[in-house]
Amino acid sequence: MLNVAVLMGRLVADPELRHTPNGISVTSFTIAVDRSYVKAGADRQTDFIDVVAWRNTAEFVCKYFRKGQLAAVQGSIQTRSYTDKDGNKRKAVEIIADNVHFAEPKREGTTSSGNYSARTGNPTNDRSEQPAPAYANGDTDDFEEIPSDDDLPF
Repeated sequence: MLNVAVLMGRLVADPELRHTPNGISVTSFTIAVDRSYVKAGADRQTDFIDVVAWRNTAEFVCKYFRKGQLAAVQGSIQTRSYTDKDGNKRKAVEIIADNVHFAEPKREGTTSSGNYSARTGNPTNDRSEQPAPAYANGDTDDFEEIPSDDDLPF
C-alpha cells in the first residue's frame, strides 16, 4: 500500500509551536495550494490543506517559516473522526509532514541564515558556498582512453 502526499503551497498564517503533555513538539498549519487547471471563464481555484508536523520538523517549520512563504511538504494523508462541541460527528483529513522544504529563493532582508534540514536542524551549505564539482578541476591526463576496436566490457 502507498500513502504519499507531496504538496507545494503558501502558508496562510504563521505556524505556532505547541508541546504535548510529554513534551513532544507539534505544530499545525494550513497551506493554500492552487489547482493546476482552470475552467474556461472562471478564476483559478485554491485548496486549503491542513498539515501537522511533529518533533524536529515542527520546530524547523516554526523557526523558519512565516505567513505567505512557499513551502514544499512531503508526508502522508491521515484521516480521523471526532465529535465537535455541539455533538456532531466530524471527519478531519490532514497531511502528516515528514519533511518541509523551502520552495522559493531566500527573500532579501530576512533574518534566517543559510538552509537547514527539517529532519536534523543542522545547517547545510548554501549553493553559492559549495565548492565546484571535482570534475571541473580535473586534468585530461586523469582519464584513460578506451580503444575503439575492443568490445565494450558490459
